[in-house]
Amino acid sequence: MTTNTNTAATTGTTTTGATTTGAVTPAGTCGDAGGGTGRIDFAKAAPKVFRALVGFDAAAREGLDPALVELIQIRASHLNHCAYCLHMHTNDARKAGESEDRLHMVAVWREARHFFTPKEQAALALTEAVTRVADAGVPDDVYAEAAAHFDDAELGHVLALILTINTWNRVALSTAKVAGTDERR
Repeated sequence: MTTNTNTAATTGTTTTGATTTGAVTPAGTCGDAGGGTGRIDFAKAAPKVFRALVGFDAAAREGLDPALVELIQIRASHLNHCAYCLHMHTNDARKAGESEDRLHMVAVWREARHFFTPKEQAALALTEAVTRVADAGVPDDVYAEAAAHFDDAELGHVLALILTINTWNRVALSTAKVAGTDERR
């Protein structure tokens, strides 16, 4: 894991290099379901799975621009209607210096392309296609545009990041996570 606070936030623990100490709650993850919903605490119920997903998430982010990471996570969270992750990642983006204008435009980026670089637009289009893969697959033109802006290694990391945020969204939704209850510190 990297030491970027957007990579893995911890609760009274530290992260360095590829090792962690203590309980890790990365960006976009779910801990206590909270709110008296009777849903499981995913991290406690399936700790090996949780740790594997934490590792996948951290590996996916390696080498990617932190602003791009947040844009991808925000867009997927919009599409998946995951208020918990959307709240978390918009806050993370603000802390990383992202402008309010750009944050407001992510959901309508196609109509506000001038707010985003061509590379960011390609990543957002790929995020939408992969997130909605059951609707139409990943169209060749969307993939080709992303491949034109990212080398193979970067594209692999972008795809992995899209997969991880979609997984975290589903964990948050399945366990009834409540927006604004991010337990990362």
